[in-house]
Amino acid sequence: MPSNIETILKKSTIPAKADALPGRSAPLKISGIHAVNNEPFVRTKNPNESEIILGMGCFWGAERKLWNTPGVIVTSVGYAGGYTPNPTYEEVCSGQTGHSEVVQVVFNPSIISLEGILKVFWENHDPTQGMRQGNDIGSQYRSVIYTTNDKDMPIVEASKAAFQKELLGAGHGMITTEIEPLDTYYFAEEYHQQYLHKNPNGYCGLAGTGVSCPIGLSV
Repeated sequence: MPSNIETILKKSTIPAKADALPGRSAPLKISGIHAVNNEPFVRTKNPNESEIILGMGCFWGAERKLWNTPGVIVTSVGYAGGYTPNPTYEEVCSGQTGHSEVVQVVFNPSIISLEGILKVFWENHDPTQGMRQGNDIGSQYRSVIYTTNDKDMPIVEASKAAFQKELLGAGHGMITTEIEPLDTYYFAEEYHQQYLHKNPNGYCGLAGTGVSCPIGLSV
């Protein structure tokens, strides 16, 4: 029987693609309607909408923070950054899919800029912790940003550099956030969508470093 340390190490290591769980060809069945504002989150974006995929640890609290951000049109939670097609929550938590828990953020850039969304991201978790977030340990809790178009990558990298300077000045370490173009985003199960709206007393592990990110909130 593996020890607790061996289990933690396994869950905190992203598997090789060949070793990942096989998953399934069919997507998980969900309503696609946001439980708070009734907006469809399974959608084709309109010309006035932008999108970014963010991982800040457990996706429950992260999604609530983001759906309450002015200018955000709709959010959903799901899995990204791994290998297993259409993974389940249990598979992701095993550490054998390579995915992180993420929030899909669709926002109106005429109300809030990408920099403003990133400010919420950087300030509301600790991006220096590697394969964990607080007491939540495992590769699915790693800090991530997945961009959905080429023009966003320089903005993301600039925000990282700006926040890194502030973190170092406050005595924190180096940012470990994974920043990559999005490959595939898989919607999580229905019960995870807007979880803290459905379960107001549910677990929320969201916590920042107390360091302010020096980028603006609006355009």
